[in-house]
Amino acid sequence: MELWLIYAILASALAGITSIFSKIGVKNVNSHLATAIRTVVIVIFSWVIVFITGSHEEIRAVSANTWIFLVLSGLATGGSWLCFFYALKFGTVSNVSPLKKSSTILTVLLAFFILNEPVGLPQIFGIMFIAAGTFLMLDKKESQKEQGKSGGNWLLFGLLAAVFASLTTIFGSIGIAEINANLGNAIRVVVVLASAIVMVLLTGNSKGIKKIDKKSWIFLTLSALATGGSWLFFFHALQNGPASAVVPIDKLSILLNILFARLILGEKQSPKRLIGLTCLVMGTLALILFV
Repeated sequence: MELWLIYAILASALAGITSIFSKIGVKNVNSHLATAIRTVVIVIFSWVIVFITGSHEEIRAVSANTWIFLVLSGLATGGSWLCFFYALKFGTVSNVSPLKKSSTILTVLLAFFILNEPVGLPQIFGIMFIAAGTFLMLDKKESQKEQGKSGGNWLLFGLLAAVFASLTTIFGSIGIAEINANLGNAIRVVVVLASAIVMVLLTGNSKGIKKIDKKSWIFLTLSALATGGSWLFFFHALQNGPASAVVPIDKLSILLNILFARLILGEKQSPKRLIGLTCLVMGTLALILFV
């Protein structure tokens, strides 16, 4: 088995846990503030790895082009997280996660146009199944209920999170092409943290940190550690494997998302949603197996 494939599978497993921890942690916390708190933990985690592996010695050799794409990737990640946490705060994991995973569609298309990765019939069928699966997994009645409860359009923010996630992958793939993946990831998360702090300050939510309870702190920290680990494996996989295969494997974390949403959060899954999940998995496997 290729090493990049192992990394991608490990990234997917950790990503599957992240949404559950995040849903619990963000319940009583402003979404912008939650993003900033998680990112602080991830920055510390990422740079500890960089210094342990000695990757920090390469920072002087980073080219201007690499810096540009790493910064762009970091900004896209920040945008994706802000939108994702807003959507997750008011929507269910079972609704929001499929939206986020639909970023695979745009990623495959962008990888074709920008990274010159091939797209054939298997990829086209895969995209079609993923699109159909995402549509089937959205519960309209549940969506309307959550929409009215939040007073905001979580569905729109879920889609925006997917768009930014796709841009994160493409920019990141270009940015880490010439440097160590650990260092590239660490540089990116500093940009994410900066954008998250700016959003917290602009929205005036910094005072809310005193009101965060112990349970929220624990689960936001666990979510951040899972995310940090997932990213490390993901960017190692992305550095050595094709983006059009690495990203779909990462999106298989939807299986753990749905499983834990049922077992831990008590979110019920209708037959229609299970059919949609099957379509998502089939579409994802089509992208992976026919690289």
